Amino acid sequence: MPTYHIITYGCQMNKNDSQRIETLLKGMGLESTDEKSVADVIIINTCSVRQSAENRVFGHLRDFRALKEKNPRLVIGITGCMPGRDHDGAIQKKLPLIDLFFPIADMCQLPRWLCELRPELVNSLDPVEDYLKIRPERASGAQAFVSVQTGCNKFCTYCVVPFARGREKNRPLADILAEIRDLASHGVVEILLLGQTVNSYQAPDPETFSKQNPYHDHFAALLWEVNQVPGISRLHFTGPHPIHMNDETIDAMTLPAHLNFIHLPVQAGDDEVLRRMNRRYTVALYLDVIDRLRARIPNIAIGTDIIVGFCGETNEQFERTVELYEKVRFDICYIARYSSRSGTAASRAFKDDVSEEEKKHRWNVLQAVQERIVLEKNQECVGTDVSVLVDRSDFGFCYGNSREMKLVKCPGGDEMVGNVVNVKIVKVGMWMMEGERVEK
Repeated sequence: MPTYHIITYGCQMNKNDSQRIETLLKGMGLESTDEKSVADVIIINTCSVRQSAENRVFGHLRDFRALKEKNPRLVIGITGCMPGRDHDGAIQKKLPLIDLFFPIADMCQLPRWLCELRPELVNSLDPVEDYLKIRPERASGAQAFVSVQTGCNKFCTYCVVPFARGREKNRPLADILAEIRDLASHGVVEILLLGQTVNSYQAPDPETFSKQNPYHDHFAALLWEVNQVPGISRLHFTGPHPIHMNDETIDAMTLPAHLNFIHLPVQAGDDEVLRRMNRRYTVALYLDVIDRLRARIPNIAIGTDIIVGFCGETNEQFERTVELYEKVRFDICYIARYSSRSGTAASRAFKDDVSEEEKKHRWNVLQAVQERIVLEKNQECVGTDVSVLVDRSDFGFCYGNSREMKLVKCPGGDEMVGNVVNVKIVKVGMWMMEGERVEK
């Protein structure tokens, strides 16, 4: 059978999109291979958040050239955020070996394009108009991503997403719930809802909401609906925007299935930097959200994203970010050094004037703060019991995340994978806690 190989970079949304590409390719009669050298079709799903992410793609060019020399009929395609933001064709010109270069929303054209390039590879051309209607091809397991929206209307000045993925588009509630019910029927117990600003979700089919649903806010109502699906015992979402964290959504996070965790990006701890980023909130508003979350869910674990070295960020402004971090005491933080992206408002309006050396210094400072606080918070878990969904085993030990999204290790074998177990924490490190299984 003809074969394909998919390479995915970037966020969970990209991983979910790659699963949809798999569905299309398998529907055409191709099968997956782990070996690029024997594939008939190679698809790379790209990320453009930072230049380093795009550089990985350009780094494949030498391999592609060698593969093309070995197999001149090899079809290589690039999709995702790189083609999505390449409105003037400048990026595509740098990739002359690539046969297909298309934004993710155009993946529905993949069967037709492959039929034109290699008709012998394709045994089906079932048309699909909306790529979000494609049911993702997933490996068996207890966890699954479910996209509820794509695109973004916020236009943060540093971000390429609105240009790469377009404006915000929400999936019908009926489609979301049908997908989740199907997943639950196949043994999935944990759902991660995906969206660029996921908590701004507005159902295009609000009549689908149950009459018993107590919420008016559509995202809170969506959380309630997922909680009603038999078999789903773990639910969380990414990535929310602080301005949409209303009291109904916070209340819905107390429902039984919801994990004791939220990832709430802040990006900076200084109001002027936030204004230049067009984040649409102040530090005070962000802290108010944190206060309301902890008032309703006192022991909730909180993660965040922070960009250091944004255009014009002074030492004093960076120190205010450190102060915010100390005040909130995040459980985890993904720290990024600002990378100017062509086509964004920041690249046009601001000068990238913080040196790479200073960006690295600020990253190191914030990383040290994170590591200290993470270890301190983990030490508070010693002696407590946590619920863990086991997702892998290795050399007599099992690994999985607690409901606080902390990695936990305990004795066990393959038979535990996919099960939820209780673990008493006896030892902690910075990024992993260890424990012993206990009965409820």
